[in-house]
Amino acid sequence: MIEEVKITSAGLQLAGTVHTPEGLSAGEKRPAFIYLHGFGGYRGGKSQIWAAEQFSAWGYVTLRLDFRGCGDSEGLRGWVLPLEQVEDAQNAISYMASRDDVAPDRIALIGSSYGGAVSVYTAGIDKRVAAVISQGGWGDGANRSRTQHPTDADWQTFTDTLERGRKLKADTGETLMMHRYDIVPIPEHLRHNIDGPSIMEFPVDTPLATMEFRPKDVIADIAPRPILLLHAAGDGVTPANGSLELYGNAGNPTELHLLTGVDHFMFGEGSPRVTNLVKDWLDVYFPV
Repeated sequence: MIEEVKITSAGLQLAGTVHTPEGLSAGEKRPAFIYLHGFGGYRGGKSQIWAAEQFSAWGYVTLRLDFRGCGDSEGLRGWVLPLEQVEDAQNAISYMASRDDVAPDRIALIGSSYGGAVSVYTAGIDKRVAAVISQGGWGDGANRSRTQHPTDADWQTFTDTLERGRKLKADTGETLMMHRYDIVPIPEHLRHNIDGPSIMEFPVDTPLATMEFRPKDVIADIAPRPILLLHAAGDGVTPANGSLELYGNAGNPTELHLLTGVDHFMFGEGSPRVTNLVKDWLDVYFPV
């Protein structure tokens, strides 16, 4: 069963879609997953649909969520701030814990890219998160931005724009807007993944706040709750050192898998290897 829901966060109504597994008995409580989408994404993307349908088929109650300002949720369009997304994730956990069909002590987070980083950070500060899957995530916002602008010239252009945005806000109160690909460059052959209502312009406040966001500082606090880190070895958007940073600071049990033959949007690529890897991990660390 698929159910459209509204979740309150900071006075805003967030849009969500809950997938309930077949065969759920009256009064039965199942473990649950909340899917956190990537940078400026939305709950209807290929990766989100794959996860919701696959995890539901495996027996989990799943929620795919639009962060504030994204998709169908309320909030200033494009104002993507990591700590606000953490707050949205925590309110989504509260919602799922209130459902009659969810075991409140068995709620896990799964996120891709930016959502992967938010998933890790949320679990690090919120003991209600029972397990975490981060795909294409990262541990240090400043390091992430530097690797995404690899040449000195690219980095200079990026940081000059941020400084210009700071000055504009200080001098006039106005907000400088930046195009998505100026913040996170994406190769042409992967841009078809940025579809539908994905956001294309963001305030300079977004990269400024992202540069200060460091999930690697709290990932050790997740232990002994299980963590699965997945990353494309040749990731064309967020280099794999982002997940390596996380793994280096994590406690046990944590697994890191660098995969070939897939790219940054692996959950939407239909790879049987990815599906089997995730299912094998779930059977060991977070079974139904």
